[in-house]
Amino acid sequence: MAYFWVSLVLVLLAPTTSADPNPLQDFCVADTSSSTVYMNGLPCINPTKASAKHFTTSILSTQGNTSGNPFGVSLTVTTTEVLPGINTLGMIMARVDFAVGAVLPPHTHPRASEIIFVLEGNLRVGFVDTTNKLFSADIKTGDVFVFPKALIHFAQNMGNSPASVIAALNSQSPGNSVIPLATFASNPAISSSVLAMSFQINLMEVETIRKKLGGS
Repeated sequence: MAYFWVSLVLVLLAPTTSADPNPLQDFCVADTSSSTVYMNGLPCINPTKASAKHFTTSILSTQGNTSGNPFGVSLTVTTTEVLPGINTLGMIMARVDFAVGAVLPPHTHPRASEIIFVLEGNLRVGFVDTTNKLFSADIKTGDVFVFPKALIHFAQNMGNSPASVIAALNSQSPGNSVIPLATFASNPAISSSVLAMSFQINLMEVETIRKKLGGS
């Protein structure tokens, strides 16, 4: 019985891993001026100089330009540059706009879970768990879908018109590793023989993919 209660206390006292560490003050408006200080987050401005403007932005209200992206998507994020009041709060929001037929390729956020709300359009989304099981759904305007932390996930515009989603992630710096770019366009490059064997393709196909993705 004593072992049970000790185990229970240890579980209750164990740190959670659901989001970034809790802030130690009401807020920490980011000082986005050039700084040589490297830390987990950004330094704070003097709290007495904070105002409502530091906690609001309209950046997500504008549709992004999808023409400059090889995958046909545009990503707009509420970074501390545009929303300094978000610093240390353990969250960000983003807007993803999709051209017709566009794909947000398989990628991961190593430090965050993600939930999306469809503003407009019809999307096919999904994620793959660590047993390689695919969880996929076709979602439309008004629907919500969640991607668990660090798992590979994707989205594709399945409609005949542009689509847009709003995403929320429970980290100020969730990270974003796009699988095709990380493997075929890394710097320096991963060995072609490694990629050929891993993806069961030949060396010429590896080089073709590298060139299409801007790799060297």
